[in-house]
Amino acid sequence: MHFYIYLLLGAINAWAFLLCGWDKFLAVHHKRRIRERTLLLLAFLFGAAGLFAGMVLFHHKTKDPKFMPWVPLLFLGQLALVAWAWPKFF
Repeated sequence: MHFYIYLLLGAINAWAFLLCGWDKFLAVHHKRRIRERTLLLLAFLFGAAGLFAGMVLFHHKTKDPKFMPWVPLLFLGQLALVAWAWPKFF
């Protein structure tokens, strides 16, 4: 059971990271972009670590007030929630 939870969290974070990189690529090439609400939804669904890593690595959305400081705070909140739940459920 735990394996599937880890797999799901890894997939969500990988997807958020890749979408952040893809959106940066689209922005540089002046193409149609990924909706901000899609990126924020992935961050809310425990993909904040992946999105934050993508923001830092790709230098993407780092000046947007919808993303900074909210995505890092969401990541810290999710990290705290996992730390709290870990001994109880895992």
